[in-house]
Amino acid sequence: MQNEPLAFRMRPRNIDEVVGQQHIIGKDTALYKMIQNGHVPSMLLYGEPGIGKTSIAYAIAGSTNLPFFPLNATIAGKKDVEQIVSEARLTGKVILFLDEIHRFNKLQQDTLLPHVEDGSIILIGATTENPFHDVNPAIRSRCGEIFQLKRLTLEELVQLLKNALHDEERGLGKYSIDIHDEQIKKIAIASNGDARKALTLLESVFHASEEIDDIVRVEDSTIEHLAKRIGVYGDKGGTHFYNLLSALQKSVRGSDVNASLYYLAHLLENGDLIAVCRRLLVMAYEDIGLANPNVGAHVYAATEAAKVLGLPEARIPLANAVIEMCLSEKSNSAYQALDAAIKAIHEGKTGDIPMHLRDAHYAGAKTLGHVGYQYPHDYPIGTFGGWVNQQYLPDNLQDMEFYRPVIAGEEKRMATIYEKLKSLKNHNNQ
Repeated sequence: MQNEPLAFRMRPRNIDEVVGQQHIIGKDTALYKMIQNGHVPSMLLYGEPGIGKTSIAYAIAGSTNLPFFPLNATIAGKKDVEQIVSEARLTGKVILFLDEIHRFNKLQQDTLLPHVEDGSIILIGATTENPFHDVNPAIRSRCGEIFQLKRLTLEELVQLLKNALHDEERGLGKYSIDIHDEQIKKIAIASNGDARKALTLLESVFHASEEIDDIVRVEDSTIEHLAKRIGVYGDKGGTHFYNLLSALQKSVRGSDVNASLYYLAHLLENGDLIAVCRRLLVMAYEDIGLANPNVGAHVYAATEAAKVLGLPEARIPLANAVIEMCLSEKSNSAYQALDAAIKAIHEGKTGDIPMHLRDAHYAGAKTLGHVGYQYPHDYPIGTFGGWVNQQYLPDNLQDMEFYRPVIAGEEKRMATIYEKLKSLKNHNNQ
């Protein structure tokens, strides 16, 4: 057993040993009470790697007398599933823990689903991907609950590490280790809410530390050297990556510079520079928009520079772009106006293009009635340029308005012009 990783050895043996995830498996939860009363429902466990999905499954199994079968959907075949189905027929009921359940193929699913439905197989599925996006609806419908796990808190990680340090049977308790509370806390902080990373880092620190007079003495420099990249969770293209993109955009939209830089840093550490550049460019036009039209050009220049430079230098222009967007005036009026127009078309609010706006650059256009267009540049209006009062929307839509200006930044000036032109049009139409 000592050859197995510390994180494996320290898995909870029953639900009372679970550290963290108390909103799911704490003593006051319905799940805890059901298991204590001998009932285990089928369920999905959703969350980032290392925060307890497998541990909870094993803890549940250890709290019951039911046969327990762990499978990984990435390597399991139809024969593996059939063996578990046969076992369920013999014993009456088994627990199947299916890791990476979003990889479950249709053939495996067809073999398993009837037995999950009749209760002979209790399915505990684990996934790092959003189950509403990546888990087949047939599986979801047969699982009574979808539990979303959270990263462990600093206090929970410290408790987990101390458990491992004191446990003589499964942990490091049989060794004399000189490690103080601040060092344990450093390991917990570096682990970024990930229980597996915390225990793996502790084990690495233990093996990298010098033994003097039968005492393993832990140095701060050892922890710092081993912890450099432990907070980075790199599932490029997965659910967590898209959550980071979403968090970045919402933080910029909310003008929180520090949160925005944090999420940008995390995204760049994951390495998908192109996806980050695309999202930043969208944000410049979606969230800053007409309030500061120059931002679009600035962000485009920054993202192009980032692609030419590559990582790690790409972080420099992107940091400039993110801070500028955070602190800029903001407006979403332009794309909201276009979406309103698209919605109107989909609702059937359409009409004929006015005759004077139709193409007149060919012989015979006059015969078709394509006449009457007034060229605005021929009608100067103050310092604006040119404007003439004529109808542009179809007859049945001419009073529709899609654009609602936001009175912010440069758009404030545009809004004044917009309202002035509306008043001129209304005055001339009276």
